[in-house]
Amino acid sequence: MSPERIFGIGMGFWGAKALLSAVELGVFARLGQGGARLAELTRDLGLHERAARDFLDALVALNLLEREDGVYRNSPETDFFLDRAKPSYVGGLLEMANARLYQSWGGLTEALRTGQRQSEEKEAEDFFGALYSDPERLRGFLAAMSGVSAGPAAMIASKIPWRNYKSFVDVGAAQGMVPVTVARAHPHLSGFGFDLPVVRPVFEEFVARHGLSDRLRFTPGDFFKDPLPKADVIVMGHILHDWSLEEKRALLAKAHEALPKGGMLVAYDAVIDDERRENAFGLLMSLNMLIETPGGFDYTGADCQGWMREAGFAETRVEHLAGPDSMVIGVK
Repeated sequence: MSPERIFGIGMGFWGAKALLSAVELGVFARLGQGGARLAELTRDLGLHERAARDFLDALVALNLLEREDGVYRNSPETDFFLDRAKPSYVGGLLEMANARLYQSWGGLTEALRTGQRQSEEKEAEDFFGALYSDPERLRGFLAAMSGVSAGPAAMIASKIPWRNYKSFVDVGAAQGMVPVTVARAHPHLSGFGFDLPVVRPVFEEFVARHGLSDRLRFTPGDFFKDPLPKADVIVMGHILHDWSLEEKRALLAKAHEALPKGGMLVAYDAVIDDERRENAFGLLMSLNMLIETPGGFDYTGADCQGWMREAGFAETRVEHLAGPDSMVIGVK
């Protein structure tokens, strides 16, 4: 018996912060331009000579970088996912983790004792209003949502029988990763991104960059105050877990009202396994909602199916997407 696993978890923040700082410093973007030696990286990244070698070699030991004959290079994984110059970049989530979540999680013990969120501006009544009020933080958050949604979006594009539908709306669309991914895969579809008005320019810029402005439009609104746009399919990605049980039920009821008979609701999150034993990421994400939001929490597939049936959905099912994410589907 060894305490190695316990130490690995307890000191896991060492490796996490090394990765987050590497993203912040642009290590993977620099090496995306080609391999480099220690002296070059020290200069190009603005590192202190005391820190550079240990930092870069720690990234090698973590299998985030490779080093051969004194030349550092990205690993295949970090070259694909963490080079900002590549369309496959998913580092937005890590950028947000570094800028906001890393510090906020220092308040987990207090959150566990009080049930109160611990993120910045924790006294603000409207968490998302405060977050969206800063243009730089808004763009960072929306980019992070694209990063965390890229994998699930690809699976949603392939798993849903889209040939049976003509239109869809992504509620809480952020940059528009899901609408863009679905529309690119299915040219017959037209869609909407529904989000707060301040998101419009970011969404429209992202959609235009992918050449889909003719089929994807932005509809401004507040999903608690305004009716949802009508469409054959409604997608709610990483939305339900932000809210309390009462608010979750209200959103599901609104979705049911907006759908035609036979229409489909797709709600995806890091859905917790029904036995609450296996999806550690989903359970930790629920703690993240404790830290970040006034009433949010993650849920099991059985939980969500029950709420959907209460809202009037005739058929429900759960399907795995990618990584820790699953979708709960309700058919009206």
